Amino acid sequence: MPNITLGPDIVKALRPHSNLPFDCHLMISPADPYLEAFVEAGADIVSIHPEAGPHLDRSVKHIRSLGAKAGVVFNPSTPPDIIEFMMDDIDLILVMTVNPGFGGQSFITAQLKKIERLRAMIDASGKDIALQVDGGVTPETARLCVAAGATALVAGTAVFRGGPDRYAENIRALRGG
Repeated sequence: MPNITLGPDIVKALRPHSNLPFDCHLMISPADPYLEAFVEAGADIVSIHPEAGPHLDRSVKHIRSLGAKAGVVFNPSTPPDIIEFMMDDIDLILVMTVNPGFGGQSFITAQLKKIERLRAMIDASGKDIALQVDGGVTPETARLCVAAGATALVAGTAVFRGGPDRYAENIRALRGG
């Protein structure tokens, strides 16, 4: 298995210590060879990029057949239409508001329109699909994302800035309090 920073072995090691859902965003290509390993290790949700394999629909259905929820991740340049005819098989949509690869990047404001578009697609489908945003999430951008229709936010730098004594305060700020 190639060098994956937080791979199935980490998921497997952590799984016995938490009842919280494990949401695994696979930024690997191809993703298909690793789907079973992540689910077997304890992933509850496995999200993949459309660019990570030749058949997104097949990959999403395979994740669900393994007993996990399936997510689709949109890089800033990935158009929302790619999932238009797959909504029945998607449990989570993740919009990357930075180009993935490293923390601390600035939020790409143009992605708010994509969040709005995906929110409209979800609402039109009548499905209970989580709309998650990751990248450059700060107290200011968090409010914009929620206003655009996001239901979940991923924050790294904004939570950990200032060290452990600031974590609770940083999280409160992200929640708007």
